[in-house]
Amino acid sequence: MSQGTGMGLSLVALLLLPLVLLLPYLSLNRPEEEWPGSSVMETGTLQKFLEDFRMQNKSVFILGATGETGQVLLREILKRNLFSKVTLIGRRKIEFEEEAYKNVHQEVVDFEKLDEYASTFQDHDVGFCCLGTTRSKAGADGFVRVDRDYVLKSAELAKAGGCKHFNLLSSKGADKSSSFLYLQVKGEVEAKVEELNFDRYTIFRPAVLLCNRKESRPAEWLTRKFLGSLPTSWAKDYSVPVITVVRAMINNLVTPSDKKMELLDNQAIHNLGKAEDLNQP
Repeated sequence: MSQGTGMGLSLVALLLLPLVLLLPYLSLNRPEEEWPGSSVMETGTLQKFLEDFRMQNKSVFILGATGETGQVLLREILKRNLFSKVTLIGRRKIEFEEEAYKNVHQEVVDFEKLDEYASTFQDHDVGFCCLGTTRSKAGADGFVRVDRDYVLKSAELAKAGGCKHFNLLSSKGADKSSSFLYLQVKGEVEAKVEELNFDRYTIFRPAVLLCNRKESRPAEWLTRKFLGSLPTSWAKDYSVPVITVVRAMINNLVTPSDKKMELLDNQAIHNLGKAEDLNQP
């Protein structure tokens, strides 16, 4: 094979990579449930929900606060002064310089020995799980251990510790019967957490997250660039900005619900995350 031919094939492979990464999403043929009020949220109603929620002096823990979604979620929670106590649970302590983070509690745990840290999960009203890694970074076994085993054990301890509302960041297309390992694992953990019977359990299924990651993920970068070249209506089906996901999480959190399980797909996340909010404290 000539050098020119080899370079040509490499270029073709590079151009096809975004389509390969999107294949699990493109192959879906079943609709997902949409949050029923996501397109009709009114600013005044949302503002009242936020104010009522603050008055309840609830506590929250966040798993995965070093990830892109976890970082933004923490920032927005503090910005809105939603909780009387905010606790980060992770494998290392995060150094914060900003004054806004001075009252954030941090608990360092060994995820391989989570049973030894049961007390860390006690007395939180709300939990957010944004834990996750990739197969390319951790290998297949490592990915399963983090995205399924760590998440499930954390949820079990949270339930035992009194958590009432558990929020899980999953993925568009999550399905325990999927032939794609990523979507299969996401679907498995969704189902297993549901069996724990939280008072309220919310699953968020975003598509490709649009963000500027600090860690290098060339394939994701290329996919984001590819999506950015598509018409907005098309790109919206297969991507969502991280800040939109976080706003949907918060808007859903403060909205009263009598449902034990809520599933917000990518479209619902877009709708609820765009609900205009004047929710500054």
